[in-house]
Amino acid sequence: MATYSNSKISTFETCPYQYKLRYVDKIIPEIPATIEAFMGDLVHQTLEFMYEGRKFQKKVDKKVLIKFFSDLWEKEYSDDILIAREKEGLKAENYRKMGEKFICDYYDSHKDENFVVLGLETQDRMTLKDGNQWHVRIDKLCCDKNGNYYVCDYKTNSRMKLQEDADSDRQLAMYSIWVRDKFRDARKVILKWHMLAFDKDITSERTEEQLEALQNEIISVIKEIEEAEKEDEFPTNPTKLCDYCLYKEMCPSFRHEVKIEKMKNFKKDEGLKFVDEYSDVKKKITELSERQDELKDNLIEFAKQNKIDVVYGSNTKASIKEFDRIIMPEDDKKKADFINLLKEKGIYDSCSMVCYPKLNSKIINNEIEESISNKVKIEKDWRISLSKRRDVGEE
Repeated sequence: MATYSNSKISTFETCPYQYKLRYVDKIIPEIPATIEAFMGDLVHQTLEFMYEGRKFQKKVDKKVLIKFFSDLWEKEYSDDILIAREKEGLKAENYRKMGEKFICDYYDSHKDENFVVLGLETQDRMTLKDGNQWHVRIDKLCCDKNGNYYVCDYKTNSRMKLQEDADSDRQLAMYSIWVRDKFRDARKVILKWHMLAFDKDITSERTEEQLEALQNEIISVIKEIEEAEKEDEFPTNPTKLCDYCLYKEMCPSFRHEVKIEKMKNFKKDEGLKFVDEYSDVKKKITELSERQDELKDNLIEFAKQNKIDVVYGSNTKASIKEFDRIIMPEDDKKKADFINLLKEKGIYDSCSMVCYPKLNSKIINNEIEESISNKVKIEKDWRISLSKRRDVGEE
């Protein structure tokens, strides 16, 4: 049996290929961290330092916290930390100041709180229903005198968590199962997110039924992961989040982009030349196709006006013949009725044809019984599609 965590599951859901590099191949990326993760980690350490002092009835001054944070920054920051938004003008110093503000705001808002802190960066494991282990790591676990337990998480993201986000969050909800098991006196387990960028807290609770459904959902994802590991199938999933991925240089979807961005004269790259020419040809084909349709309409109109059925050019001639063609009903119900009528009359098979794209999809996705799928063979093929990419400038 394996050990899973919210981070591990989320990585697979976000990008199976990143999951493979991180958890299967266990590759350590050359880039140590993103600036967001680095800053967030130091903020966590600073708040842990604050609460450690409170445990011993030692009030830690705000200035001491800021110095603690600044000293950590000076000691641990390195120039190879990824700043994905550097092109927007953001520097490491911006994130350092953000971290200081988060700490100051949190200190002011929570200096008078009256909770018993039971654990900081609490770590443990619990067993899921399928026998696998779930890693528990709680930023702050506390309780009050009324038997309410609080599972708290510090969030440094720049997007405010909405109530529906909190109510569907998986991480703290799973931790609440562990809390209920370890602390039998818990009347309530309240999930709390400290949204540091907004100096706001947001809370949520779960019922037993919701926690049961959540465990089943996680076990279902674990089965997908186990199947992917068995088949060694971990496709990439390019999204906007890829700019923050520490494995971007190793990803087949971005490896070439990273390479040409590092080149002094990227226009000499052979692959870039192929794509540019392919794109130009596709554009010309589209333009020619549109012009072909336009000329076709012009020829038909010319033939009608002159009451002729052959138009002569310098070396070729164009025959224009009018013919009848049917238009199938477009309304779904009328279309279905029409097809059923063909079947009733016994002429559907002789008039229909196989829709290859739909059949291909159903067979590949195992949506058709084996008696049919076994009649065909599956082979690898290639498809090329074009999309816009950001501009690359010479260094």
